[in-house]
Amino acid sequence: MNASDLSNIVELHGNAIYGFCYYLTKDKGDTEDLYQETFLKALELCHKIDVNNNPKSYIISIAIRLWKNKCRKQARQQNLVTSNDFNDKVINTSTSNIKSPEDITLSNELNSLIRATVDSLDDKMKIPIYMFYTADMSIEEIAKALHIPKGTVKSRLHNARKFLKKTLEVYEYEGSQYRRTT
Repeated sequence: MNASDLSNIVELHGNAIYGFCYYLTKDKGDTEDLYQETFLKALELCHKIDVNNNPKSYIISIAIRLWKNKCRKQARQQNLVTSNDFNDKVINTSTSNIKSPEDITLSNELNSLIRATVDSLDDKMKIPIYMFYTADMSIEEIAKALHIPKGTVKSRLHNARKFLKKTLEVYEYEGSQYRRTT
């Protein structure tokens, strides 16, 4: 692979990788830094990237490693363990059927609930969830990017969905309305 191939990958997958970096960093400035660092590292390692063997997952795995290293470095600098939260970007829901301000408010509250629930997950489940739903990566691609078996990815996705479902059941989510049960 050469620099022009990497340029083609940026054109094809740049938006998905940028969005994933945004989910990791929770800040636009940090996102841009991570995005640039990721592609600089990819440029250094371009001889290892196989254009025919899913380069997007390889580059996302670079972003994850860089992000984890930065979090570890910050934790060491502060002498305490940091929480690795994802961004507050609203999880996409269809707004085409929303007609009233009440529906918009309920949708925003649901998005906040889902976001908070996913953010409360351990990184082992949180990262595959965001890779699957925001970067549109397959189970095989996630397994390769995280260097774990496909069965482990499936298990983590299943457990994360189960936890999310349980949380939504506590709030009695039904369609576009939900309420907290006591």
